[in-house]
Amino acid sequence: MFDSSKGLVVDLAVVGGGPAGLAVAQQVSEAGLSVCSIDPSPKLIWPNNYGVWVDEFEAMDLLDCLDTTWPGAVVFIDDQSKKNLDRPYGRVNRKLLKSKMLQKCILNGVKFHQAKVIKVIHEESKSLLVCNDGVTVQAAVVLDATGFSRCLVQYDKPYNPGYQVAYGILAEVEDHPFDVDKMVFMDWRDSHLKSDIKLQERNSKIPTFLYAMPFSANRIFLEETSLVARPGLPMEDIQERMVARLRHLGIQVKSIEEDEYCVIPMGGPLPVLPQRVVGIGGTAGMVHPSTGYMVARTLAAAPIVANSIVRYLNSDRGLSGNELSSEVWRDLWPIERRRQREFFCFGMDILLKLNLPATRRFFDAFFDLEPRYWHGFLSSRLFLPELLIFGLSLFSHASNTSRTEIMAKGTVPLVKMINNLIRDRD
Repeated sequence: MFDSSKGLVVDLAVVGGGPAGLAVAQQVSEAGLSVCSIDPSPKLIWPNNYGVWVDEFEAMDLLDCLDTTWPGAVVFIDDQSKKNLDRPYGRVNRKLLKSKMLQKCILNGVKFHQAKVIKVIHEESKSLLVCNDGVTVQAAVVLDATGFSRCLVQYDKPYNPGYQVAYGILAEVEDHPFDVDKMVFMDWRDSHLKSDIKLQERNSKIPTFLYAMPFSANRIFLEETSLVARPGLPMEDIQERMVARLRHLGIQVKSIEEDEYCVIPMGGPLPVLPQRVVGIGGTAGMVHPSTGYMVARTLAAAPIVANSIVRYLNSDRGLSGNELSSEVWRDLWPIERRRQREFFCFGMDILLKLNLPATRRFFDAFFDLEPRYWHGFLSSRLFLPELLIFGLSLFSHASNTSRTEIMAKGTVPLVKMINNLIRDRD
């Protein structure tokens, strides 16, 4: 635990003990710098289920932190059409991943303080983090890894994201109709709503899909998800749709191991760039604006932030304070990443306007693309030149109806994206 009585100034204070915060703490401390992790519940197991494409975790040498993998996935477009995705998918073992990160942090000498930061005071070469227990932690660099609470990172534009809302259960069931060798990535079928006209009409306007991880014939994770809406769908509406779906599929729940209420802000403006406090993850605008994906993207960004902090703290230039944080922000959000995000926000703005038939047509074309395009889009691996080719390829694969919808609903978002790209270039 952190000993505040010594009055030491640590090299890095990480606010938030999620995957992003611990990853940076681990990697900065490996370089021999002093790190303090501040979190109200440092031992709490992360509440959300994390699903990732296996190749994403393989690239980060984290395959041992997947407790289940599926050789492929499936997307049900409607009752007559489905797409088989030849890309392995896995569920993250949250307990194992956190334990692995904590052990490495402890071995590297990271200190932990169990408290909540209530304000930060910046001086020229250090910052003072005032906690709710009266303790003040002094640090050369402050990293906000508090997720969507955006504890310390500042925004100067109206925050108007779309929202992904989901309700999920990890359950023991009598049985289920899904192939245990395929993860259900999206199920857009709505035949379960035909007996409830009002619910079917709501779903037609703002559709939800089922995301399912079948672990065995009797154990499964089921999650009803609204991909993106503004404002977000009420949780009660999501749950009502899920109950109807499970009833239609003949899935009888015997017991629930855990349930999950998930609200993810997507898109919206980036934080002020640069600013004194460094951010990562949700607080730094790193959620994929078109999909809600974050954990793999954030863990992949952790070395960028960590290496940047280490490099500039050890620099002969003697950077500190505002100069140092500016350099780290520049490494985290280079111009090509900001352009990529603008394209993803453009995609989100189109998805916001699609009803169920249009959404089906969109994903029917999306998963018909060459795998490198839809793989790269979902995993944030495509940058602007490739994204433009992706967009043209998607348009060519789309039906005439879908092309008309994309053109009609995408004109305003396209103009917005172009204006933002011009602004970033300037």
